Amino acid sequence: MTERMAALADAAIHLVATKGMRGLTHRAVDAQAGVPTGSTSAYFRTRKALVEGVVQRLAELENAEVVEAGMTTGPLDPDRLAEGAAHVLDQWMTTGRERTLARYACLLEATHHPELRGILAHGERPRAQARAVLEALGAEDPERQSRELVAFTDGLLFDRLVGAGALGAPTPGTPESRAELAQAVRAALRGVLEPRS
Repeated sequence: MTERMAALADAAIHLVATKGMRGLTHRAVDAQAGVPTGSTSAYFRTRKALVEGVVQRLAELENAEVVEAGMTTGPLDPDRLAEGAAHVLDQWMTTGRERTLARYACLLEATHHPELRGILAHGERPRAQARAVLEALGAEDPERQSRELVAFTDGLLFDRLVGAGALGAPTPGTPESRAELAQAVRAALRGVLEPRS
């Protein structure tokens, strides 16, 4: 994605997070990005292309944070992985909160518009990363277990950000929040990695 496209996608992410999918128009992105009218449509010709651009940008940013947290390289062990996951999840509830809300909005939009179903393919990268990590940790069935682990962390994030879990959970961005998230991920990893009887 070019620098200009990324800037437009970032403006679109902000609009989706703050105004919902109804607020996402080419003209609104132009205004949010501070560019001349028609600029967004020159890069993203249709609404479908604009939504796909948003999702692509979200995937790029989220992947960069996962890599930066060291969850895909170096010596891997369940504790290090849990700490890295907790850091990333907490980040997605604080500095990345708008992006997380925009991702949920785009996914919900895809359930109502079959032409947008292709955006779900962007969720394959986290599953592939989880599969590689679980293979390295010696999981019995990394294909299935990676799906379970990603579903768990997605659910944990959703519950803590917009679900009932937000009512009693520690404030995102605090050491208590990261510790609780790490404990939850550590427990999920134990469930995934321990042999089934």
